[in-house]
Amino acid sequence: PKHKKECKKRAAELYDEILFKQPESNHLGDCPICCLPLPIGLEKSVLMSCCSKYICGGCDYANMKRELEGKLRHSCPFCRKAAPETDEEVIEQLTKRIEANDPVAMCQMGGKMYKKGDFKAAFEYLTRAAVLGNVQAHFQLSCLYREGKCVDKDEKRALHHAEQAAIGGHPLARHNLAILEWKNGHYVRAAKHSIIAAKLGHDKSLD
Repeated sequence: PKHKKECKKRAAELYDEILFKQPESNHLGDCPICCLPLPIGLEKSVLMSCCSKYICGGCDYANMKRELEGKLRHSCPFCRKAAPETDEEVIEQLTKRIEANDPVAMCQMGGKMYKKGDFKAAFEYLTRAAVLGNVQAHFQLSCLYREGKCVDKDEKRALHHAEQAAIGGHPLARHNLAILEWKNGHYVRAAKHSIIAAKLGHDKSLD
């Protein structure tokens, strides 16, 4: 029927409005201490396992300097809990956060399980985090489905998770979508993705 085609077309248009809307910030948001935008590179921030907060490198450095000058024990700059000294303590803190239904902790645990080679557990943690809206988990799942790691290759699911990550402000997910659209000959859509990624600070999207 004609109305079904029109409804499907309109639904696609509405989805594109959401997909191509410029996010206010990247998926990491702002540092909870200085309130400045966090850099898109995860290596420039510190994720605290005690409270699941990303802290910018500057605030982390200031906290370490304060502790050294005052001869204080290293603690979280945000919640002030004592910093874990072993991997076992990190896992214990993450487990407590997961029990509280924290998607950031689930995503971090998924990454740790993946590095250990426990792909089934990694996939389960990432899936739980994605269901709760964690953008980084969506991005990692898109990579797993695209490359066929932990799961069978599934381009449709890979695209779904990449788009959800992009909507959430993940610049690399947005960049990957631009490459995919370019390869498929959708140059206008590719350009839109690249512009959004560039505005989020992804320099390679300027090439």
